[in-house]
Amino acid sequence: MKVKNKLVLITLVTLMVFVTACGNSANGKSGSEADNNKDKLSGSVIIGGSSALQPLATAAAEQFMNKHPNTQVQVQGGGSGTGLSEVAAGNLDIGNSDYFAESQEGIPADKLVDHRVAVVGITAAVHPDAGVTNLSKSDLIKIFTGKIKNWKEVGGKDEKITLVNRPDGSGTRATFINFALDGTAPAEGITEDSSNTVKKIIAETPGAIGYLAFSYFDDSVVKMNIDNVEATDESVISGEFPIWAYEHMYTNGKPDGAEKAFLEYMMSDTIQNGPVAKQGYIPASKMNVERNAQGEITKK
Repeated sequence: MKVKNKLVLITLVTLMVFVTACGNSANGKSGSEADNNKDKLSGSVIIGGSSALQPLATAAAEQFMNKHPNTQVQVQGGGSGTGLSEVAAGNLDIGNSDYFAESQEGIPADKLVDHRVAVVGITAAVHPDAGVTNLSKSDLIKIFTGKIKNWKEVGGKDEKITLVNRPDGSGTRATFINFALDGTAPAEGITEDSSNTVKKIIAETPGAIGYLAFSYFDDSVVKMNIDNVEATDESVISGEFPIWAYEHMYTNGKPDGAEKAFLEYMMSDTIQNGPVAKQGYIPASKMNVERNAQGEITKK
């Protein structure tokens, strides 16, 4: 009986050891799988500059942080000039700009890397009561230089024209001056730094005119056609509508880490077919024409 009891005891101990070993093995495997599933990307990215690009960058940043919870992406405004100067100084990881770094005096463009994440159309925005939906470029220049002062002079209502401008350093202002006003500086008017504020002032001021990226237009202001060319994404893509800009994200040197991952995410189908299209921007890949830093247009 003693021998039989010993055999039973040995068998039970062996079974317990086997079960414990299996349990440890199983726990070790699931722990390894959990480790592998953890998002390993971490780090912070500070972005600033163009207010025209700010809504898209903000939407992309929110999606990126949801995908990579160990990252922090902060998006600021400030204008294209600020985006370029601050990324060159090392105060921003990514500097947003509506114009090429080469066109800004004092910016070391050769040290910056250009990432063109989208295209945006820009046109004149007018108070709905002005009674005008189309302007010739020559009349547009006369309005912004103060030679035309009342909407009735261009077929609209008897309403005084109020100019609303963006400050120097604004990429939207630079694009509008270059490609809508043929380089002519606008006359003095109300000057506001934020596209949202510009839209609000135009919507609340009878007779007001300013300029906005397509991405900012809604029913509160009229999107102006120029020389009978409709201000649409399609006319920008074809090159028929002349007032548009690349949305540049500049880095100071080659990006890496979270900065590189965010820029790759900006160019992913998730963003290009999502927020880019939904917010009124155009994927750069869809353009039938391209523009260089000197403003020269060529067919792709």
